[in-house]
Amino acid sequence: MKVYKPEWRCTLCVTEGAETSARWTTRLAWRIRRLADRLDGHGRTIRLDCQTEPRLSREDIDACLGKGFIMAQGLLTELTHQAACEDIMRDAQAELFEQTSLGPRA
Repeated sequence: MKVYKPEWRCTLCVTEGAETSARWTTRLAWRIRRLADRLDGHGRTIRLDCQTEPRLSREDIDACLGKGFIMAQGLLTELTHQAACEDIMRDAQAELFEQTSLGPRA
């Protein structure tokens, strides 16, 4: 009986800027991206590089990335809600958040 062992590899690299050792074309592209971010006034430019073996279609990769961003949106929404609740509590019950000094520890 032959035993089959599946082999695969998947790497996802997220880049937010060019390294100083990058080629001049890469550094120029990131400068243009930063300029576009400033002109838009908001947003955040990132670059995603995904390599898979066996190769997946671009549509499959895009669908997975889209689902990941939907999950990230949910997590950010939850974190924002918690921060808003904490802000209200800090305003309504400031004494609970005051730093109390117990003096130097022995």
